[in-house]
Amino acid sequence: MNRLVTAAALLGFAGVALGAFGAHALDGQLSEEARGWWSTATAYALPHAAAALAAGLSGQAGRVRLGGWLMVGGAVIFAGSLYAMALGAPRGLGAVTPVGGLSLLAGWLSLALSGVRKRQDPAVPPAT
Repeated sequence: MNRLVTAAALLGFAGVALGAFGAHALDGQLSEEARGWWSTATAYALPHAAAALAAGLSGQAGRVRLGGWLMVGGAVIFAGSLYAMALGAPRGLGAVTPVGGLSLLAGWLSLALSGVRKRQDPAVPPAT
């Protein structure tokens, strides 16, 4: 069972469902500021769900899986705090939003570092 794939797919599902909910059920119910939060939350959740899904489906371990999990966790914290504030949670909850953003950045960095090859032993010719 690939839990990262499951988590990423559920994040994608939630992003689409909450985006539609905000556009239709909450239409006219939210302030302009709250609509902005809702839109930003959806805009960040969906592409990070796709990236985490790709990481999970890659079959790779190490930094790739770590990157996927950082994206899932970061999107939940980042988008979740914005959705909650849009629905009336205390604005102080916005203090945790950057933690989610940092986790998203760390996820991308982890993926980038997964592509960096380990330094070759000079005595061993590079693989072709």
